[in-house]
Amino acid sequence: MTNLTYISPFFIVKNLKTSISFYVDKLGFEVRYIGPENDPYFAIVGREHISIMLKEIAPEVNPVPNHTLHKWARWDTYISASEPDNLFEEYRLVGVTFHRQIGDDDDNLRGFEVMDTDGYVLFFGRPNTKRS
Repeated sequence: MTNLTYISPFFIVKNLKTSISFYVDKLGFEVRYIGPENDPYFAIVGREHISIMLKEIAPEVNPVPNHTLHKWARWDTYISASEPDNLFEEYRLVGVTFHRQIGDDDDNLRGFEVMDTDGYVLFFGRPNTKRS
């Protein structure tokens, strides 16, 4: 029996409402949790089997996407997508701005990149099944 079912990245965000809006309006996620009720600073957004946790901590605590630490740290999360081309087209049709267009990369992955409002880079893709 499988014990571990999924992992959720935890992103520090500058403005919780702005971040939620991006994930819901642009990427088709839903809000799974937001709290505390009177003054929300934490949320979980998700789509299908994935979730991302977002937390607005304090004005002086800024997001730190991986690529700001080193150029080889391209992504903040890898989101496995069985059909990345179809998802790319869905996002293109709703006006998502891509950080990197759909394609095959040097790591033999097929996918694309989206940068959220806080600079976090999300890779949507899968291992490339084409043989070289």
